[in-house]
Amino acid sequence: MIRCRAAARYSFSFAFAAVRERILPSESCVTQPRSPKSGRFCLVLIKPSHYDDAGYVIQWFRSGIPSNSLAVLYGLALQCAEEKILGDDVQMEIHALDETNTRIRPEHVAALVEDAGSGMVMLVGVQSNQFPRALDIAARLRRRGIAVGIGGFHVSGTLAMLKERDPDVRRALEMGVSLFAGEAEGRLGQVLRDAAEGKLAPIYNFMNDLPNLAGAATPLLPAARVKRTLGANTSLDAGRGCPYQCSFCTIINVQGRISRRRSPDDIERIVRTNVRQGIYSFFITDDNFARNKDWEAILDRLIQLREVEKLRIKFIIQVDTLCHRLPNFVAKAARAGVKRVFIGLESINPESLLAAKKRQNKITEYRKMLLAWKQAGVLTYCGYILGFPGDTPESILHDIRVIQKELPVDLLEFFYLTPLPGSEDHRKLHDAGIAMDPDMNKYDLNHVTTAHSKMSRQDWERVYRTAWKVYYSPAHIETILRRAFVSGFSPGKALFFILWFKGCYDIEKIHPLEGGFVRRKFRRDRRPGLPLENPLAFYPKYLAETARKQLRWLSMYAGLLLLYRRIKKDPARQQYMDLALEPVADDETETRELFQSEVAKTFVVHEQEIGKVFRGETARSQR
Repeated sequence: MIRCRAAARYSFSFAFAAVRERILPSESCVTQPRSPKSGRFCLVLIKPSHYDDAGYVIQWFRSGIPSNSLAVLYGLALQCAEEKILGDDVQMEIHALDETNTRIRPEHVAALVEDAGSGMVMLVGVQSNQFPRALDIAARLRRRGIAVGIGGFHVSGTLAMLKERDPDVRRALEMGVSLFAGEAEGRLGQVLRDAAEGKLAPIYNFMNDLPNLAGAATPLLPAARVKRTLGANTSLDAGRGCPYQCSFCTIINVQGRISRRRSPDDIERIVRTNVRQGIYSFFITDDNFARNKDWEAILDRLIQLREVEKLRIKFIIQVDTLCHRLPNFVAKAARAGVKRVFIGLESINPESLLAAKKRQNKITEYRKMLLAWKQAGVLTYCGYILGFPGDTPESILHDIRVIQKELPVDLLEFFYLTPLPGSEDHRKLHDAGIAMDPDMNKYDLNHVTTAHSKMSRQDWERVYRTAWKVYYSPAHIETILRRAFVSGFSPGKALFFILWFKGCYDIEKIHPLEGGFVRRKFRRDRRPGLPLENPLAFYPKYLAETARKQLRWLSMYAGLLLLYRRIKKDPARQQYMDLALEPVADDETETRELFQSEVAKTFVVHEQEIGKVFRGETARSQR
């Protein structure tokens, strides 16, 4: 994606450079000093991408979101190398590759291991939508006799939730791939020793023994890897596990419902280690950082680093809709350098939230929570799920318009309700024999994978496309920007993220979470089973497509920039006010459209009764 007009000049050179690129060990490899007589063990860590609808790997010159799984495994592997877990005379070489920004050629990867004489390839953090691509990479490596392991949410989730083997997991075992379920802290050494001795087990299952994270190895990626992401973002997990029970979520069944966390000292060490290599931007990947029991101690430590030591660190976090109730949480997060926050809003229909067991989401708290972040100058991303059992095209579009008018959301991103393997929803449909799409590549929350009770597939897909267009309409984009001018968040950065979200969906036909800067495609990296295109057709088409997209990016940016400048020149811009920005009033549940549906009214009454009980009013009225 183009961040400024100057970037357009380099679009074609980037496209040609992408065709020439190869995996360079010097860029992503840590090698311990070794004597000529010592042995070598080569560990290649790969975070796979997945295929687009045309069967090409989704890959960018600069990708968006960094892989925390890759950082965790790389840090653990470094620790194993330092501890010489394979023996004093064996030196480990460690490569960390992210396929969203690096072309993976299995033959070249195999040659790295073969040249060392010993080693293995680990496909790490593999989600369900990435599992078909992981299997395709593994198949080519196995044909060369390379030891391969696969770990991540698909393996862990299906082993935890299904009575029988998932078909794709079964296929991996049939290929001789070793599977790893659970978390690698304290276990990676065992796997590496087994690989070095040629006796990898078919399955390493640690799902019932989740490790303590305090004092664990530092998650880390080399700066050269990190700089392949937009903004040079890296990632870390301050903790794992979530106490809630959302039926569509895999986190609770893979990482557990008990909070396990790194200490404030651990977090400081991670930050300082990255700062030393010139990395200042971090994505804290905890599914819900507000439920980390050490959140305040961690934020206090980060505030110390920013305000006393003047480190220019900044963060993205994920939280729940009740985080604002924690005293000082929002204020300290902003002081600690949190610039963007992702919130799982999911729906404004209480019935849908209850059906999904997302009881922690209370629509009566939405405005309070969003205004708290707005007042702190933090940009809000909110996830919104389409396809709950009670949804219809009409109800979905009505609710989006209510959000636009009454909730101060900055960016809204839409997802299909998807029965992800490892979730309660998937297990229930599986056990009931209800049809789900067998192609795991589609389980990216951006495709329909099962039937809906009230909408046909065509209606569901149509309203999904319409939702993006309605929310990111020119009129509402102007509203978002005007709100940014009266809040503490940079309107210029708000403009960039609006461009990112709208352009990824409209131009690249990719969900913003999978977006990046300048799409890369390689003719031979097409999904097996689909024909290889003729080079005389593929390359001209790819270059023309790249040029066309860059022109559309430029056009969209120019239009948004004109809007931004018009608002900036408006002398009354600081006086802007709308329904969403108004302070929360006592009578909102009676006057706001958000609360006027019968379901919402019932929810409000229920919440009011609970409030009375907590305040002791019910007991007093009975005396």
